[in-house]
Amino acid sequence: MSDITVRPIARADRPGWQPLWDGYNAFYGREGATALPAAITEANWERFFRNDEPVHALVAEEAGRIVGIVHLVFHRSTTRLADVCYLQDLYTAADRRGRGIGRLLIEAAYEQARAAGSTRVYWQTHVTNAAGRALYDRVARHHGFIVYSQEL
Repeated sequence: MSDITVRPIARADRPGWQPLWDGYNAFYGREGATALPAAITEANWERFFRNDEPVHALVAEEAGRIVGIVHLVFHRSTTRLADVCYLQDLYTAADRRGRGIGRLLIEAAYEQARAAGSTRVYWQTHVTNAAGRALYDRVARHHGFIVYSQEL
């Protein structure tokens, strides 16, 4: 795994980040007619580089190619004094899966959260994401919560 580096995203990473962001969204059915509006992608991209934003991004790079992305959102919690970190998006290039890139990105998210003083990293995934869940079961604990949401 020494040939893969995880680091904060840089503005020059846009050409490598975009296909992975698009792939992540397609995985969750957000493509074609159901694709996210371009304004959301642009807003997210800009948030990564603003010091006043709680949204951050890391990339996994191999031989100059971006092969994985993770997006983090830091926020308050009513059950803790320190902020927590929501690992919102995690995706690796299809041709690089099974090489530990997802694990490296999660571990880097843990380190970034620790450095920011967070005491918890959490995320959600779809019940059908068997490959992802196999990894998540090794690097974190599932506490049995079910997510509800309502579009407004």
